[in-house]
Amino acid sequence: MTFEVPFLSPDEIHVWRMAWTGTAAAEPPFGALLSAYAGSDAPAVIRQEHGKPVLPAPWNTLGFNWSHSRDVALFAVGRGPAGFELGVDVERVRPRPRVLELARRFFAPAETAWLETLNDERRLTAFLDLWTHKEAVLKAHGGGLSYGLHRVSFMNRDDTLRPLAFDGDIGPASSWSVRRLDAGDGTVAAAAWRGAERNVRAFTYPP
Repeated sequence: MTFEVPFLSPDEIHVWRMAWTGTAAAEPPFGALLSAYAGSDAPAVIRQEHGKPVLPAPWNTLGFNWSHSRDVALFAVGRGPAGFELGVDVERVRPRPRVLELARRFFAPAETAWLETLNDERRLTAFLDLWTHKEAVLKAHGGGLSYGLHRVSFMNRDDTLRPLAFDGDIGPASSWSVRRLDAGDGTVAAAAWRGAERNVRAFTYPP
């Protein structure tokens, strides 16, 4: 399927939501969207050390990433300097009885302490909010979960998670923008990119 995508300005991130079947047949929309933004002459995607998909130079000014959970998937794309880092993550909300146990194992102590103050329903949403924010950053960076969720910490301010401390070559936290996404009822999602704040535009695939 080929189609024209909306113009992508340098101060925008485009996020496409689509249904996900969990099979290989569900993957072509990612390729169709990427081709529409990169151009038909763009080379094949290559994988970095930890599996992050990228385009080789000089097409690597186009940053992109995708994520899926159960029956929903997101594709995010933006333009920036060579090697532009962009990540996205989505999670379906479902019961997770071991939320605090997972937080104590993988999150920063201050984040876990905040989760402990919340009731069960709010705690689950806050946990997924933290998880998607962290994973979006780690996917953008390319290190993935092996880099360590605890090395990317956030603080809650006015019900918004803000980058607090990013450890190692992923830092500093002030160089990142992370945005909560509306991916539909029953989902929690976030996009992250290295650089200044941008306008996030949401679309549905197929259009």
